[in-house]
Amino acid sequence: MAVNLQKGQKVSLKKSDGKKLSHLMVGLGWDAAEQKGGFFGKLFGGKKDIDCDASVFLCQDGKFVDKDDLVYFGNLEHRSKAVKHMGDNLTGEGEGDDEEIYIDLEQIPNRYDKLIFVVNIYKAVDRKQHFGMIKNAYIRIVDNDNHEELCRFNLSDDYTNMLSMIPGEVYRYKDEWKFNAIGSGTTDASLTELSKRFR
Repeated sequence: MAVNLQKGQKVSLKKSDGKKLSHLMVGLGWDAAEQKGGFFGKLFGGKKDIDCDASVFLCQDGKFVDKDDLVYFGNLEHRSKAVKHMGDNLTGEGEGDDEEIYIDLEQIPNRYDKLIFVVNIYKAVDRKQHFGMIKNAYIRIVDNDNHEELCRFNLSDDYTNMLSMIPGEVYRYKDEWKFNAIGSGTTDASLTELSKRFR
């Protein structure tokens, strides 16, 4: 059974039998919420497509130091081959994960000690969109060797007026990897702005 995490909770990433984990799939999901009232709400059935983009910052000593260490829709695979983004979902439509990132923990070079996962709304300011218009957002960690879901963090806070979200991070602690459920919203309008938080 997967562990349902609370905000701020940390959990060791191990297989259900206690063995060390090698291959992760990090799934992120969301849906556009119904927009109540107004002419456009009635005209378009109350929903408006929201293009959320999942990305991951690979950090050294907890800091993002090199632009090539950002994996996102414009750079789908890290140069180490250890982190691979499976591509952009423009609407959040459909069941299950909207965007998936695959991680080979054994291939991550030792200089990296933290992977920070973020989600931002593409052109949020231009489109007048924010995370208060999103529902059912979550991040989950899956053992990709047997497809077993290990933990899930449902982002249930009110993210009204937030343009970006930091769902969680995977980090090294001594000789093991852990996941930290963060669930913070920010008003950063782009990945460039977000990156300044981690530098």
